[in-house]
Amino acid sequence: MIGGGTVLLRAQSPLGVDSRFREASEAMRNGNLEAAAEGFVAVVKEAPSFAAAHLNLGLVREEQGRHEEAIASFQKALLLNPKLRGANLFLGIAEYRLNQLDKAIPPLRKETAAYPKDAGAWMWLGVVELAGEHPEEAAAALDKAADLNPSDVDILYHRGQAHLLVSKNSYARMFKVDPKSWRVHQVIAQASAEADHYADAVAEYLAAIKLAPTQPGLHEELGSEYSSLGKVQEAEDAFLRELEIDPNSVFARYKLGVLNVERGDGAKAKELIE
Repeated sequence: MIGGGTVLLRAQSPLGVDSRFREASEAMRNGNLEAAAEGFVAVVKEAPSFAAAHLNLGLVREEQGRHEEAIASFQKALLLNPKLRGANLFLGIAEYRLNQLDKAIPPLRKETAAYPKDAGAWMWLGVVELAGEHPEEAAAALDKAADLNPSDVDILYHRGQAHLLVSKNSYARMFKVDPKSWRVHQVIAQASAEADHYADAVAEYLAAIKLAPTQPGLHEELGSEYSSLGKVQEAEDAFLRELEIDPNSVFARYKLGVLNVERGDGAKAKELIE
């Protein structure tokens, strides 16, 4: 079981070993790894140029946790057939299992280049890039995997992790470049709001507005935090100020309408929301 499923590769084998190859493949499918390994070892001994047998032997060794032997088998398969599908993928996975990240990335890139519609190959490239602390590269690979297979939970999980790190690194660089920027206050305000620390969020938005008083969006976000604190008048003032800065702000107009619903002014609320 590699990457979520058993992979059995069949190919036209040299005369005299086809039956043994099928038996070993059946044993592998049934989870009888010892019998599968014994069978594939016999096949490659009798037919050393049979690339698919080397690949399947590598898969068995990987399942057995014998990663170095698996790597040797995958490399032999690729030497015999550089275009053998899955060989670079599983070579990269085996190198990753040994924490040899620099060695894992090149074969995974070869697999994605040769088979650009293979979501699993893109996912594993993203996983390894993430482990190597390359979140931007990981996010790019995992975005492609998600485009190809948008309902795969593993892909979505790793993609989320990559984008979280990209965001974290972006904010860290922003703080370093200009710690007094209004953007810094905005980010801190958003983080405070997500943690339900609304008073802290208001304070940070006010600090941001002091530095950038006509920046679209800031007053609308401030109004939302005033609403969360139950400060209706302050919220209304913030939304109105937002509409002065940006008359086309749909969010400010809608939120102002909601405030009027809560105040019982249905006619005004209807006009704003419509």
